Amino acid sequence: MKERITISVSTVNGSRHFHLGLKAQKGIRRAAYFAVGISLVTVGAFFYLVGEVGFAKLKQEELEKHSYSLNEELASLKQLKDELENDLGERESRLSLVSDRLGELENLLGVNVDGGSPLETRLDVAAINSAVRVAVLDNLPNGSPVKKARQSSQYGKRTHPVTGKVHLHAGLDFAVNIGTPVYAPADGVVSTVRPGNKGSGNFIRLQHSFGFTSSYSHLKKFAVRAGDFVDKGDLIGYSGNSGLSSGPHLHYEIRFVGRSLDPRPFVDWGMDNFEHIFEKERKIKWVSLINKVEQRVSKQLQLSSQMVVTSQANSS
Repeated sequence: MKERITISVSTVNGSRHFHLGLKAQKGIRRAAYFAVGISLVTVGAFFYLVGEVGFAKLKQEELEKHSYSLNEELASLKQLKDELENDLGERESRLSLVSDRLGELENLLGVNVDGGSPLETRLDVAAINSAVRVAVLDNLPNGSPVKKARQSSQYGKRTHPVTGKVHLHAGLDFAVNIGTPVYAPADGVVSTVRPGNKGSGNFIRLQHSFGFTSSYSHLKKFAVRAGDFVDKGDLIGYSGNSGLSSGPHLHYEIRFVGRSLDPRPFVDWGMDNFEHIFEKERKIKWVSLINKVEQRVSKQLQLSSQMVVTSQANSS
């Protein structure tokens, strides 16, 4: 009897009795245990899922914040991109303008450079050529030593207006009033300052670079002394009528290693017609002279670049 359990169910129709044997009891217990296990697993799964949902919400919030941050960063990068594109457009416009202006300068300088060459190369070539021209025109006589003056007697053989003899007129005469300022046509040093009442009268000679000299005769008075260094355009004296002269004027001579040259091409020479002198005056080995100046200018530009780099390195 101990191994059997009797269950009585009473209704209006009477009572019914159910007898559970040992196996039935074990089955019921197993079912109960299984149900309890399923319940525990279900509860555990529920709490686990609740936790996962909370974690997922936190993750979602973090992702939303990160997405907002990325959107802000993206907007900032887009703005930066737009600014860089605008800046690049402006730089390209400036480079185009520089290239056009450089082309004009190359035409002026007579520089033959391939238009497809890098801008840096074209700038270097133009810089050297312009620097060479400036250096040459600073160091060799060019332009008129007096302003707005009429040329009264050219270079060449003529009959002297005072002596009546035919001889080489080794200079160029300017018809100017007494006291007209006379200026140095190039950098140099005053090699001679000679007062006199005969021949050339009051006389100045300037020593320039590469064997060139210029001289000024029949002056009224001097504005420099022998040994003075002068720059192109400096006042050196005043025109007059001293010495063997038929009237007020300035007698202007240019010599190369002692040989007289026609001053007229040098007076007409300047930056705008730089090659003019090469055709007009063929006694000078211009190619060799220009090459020498180019070497000096290139060294100076290299030294200047090195100094700039060194200065930037020191400042940084």
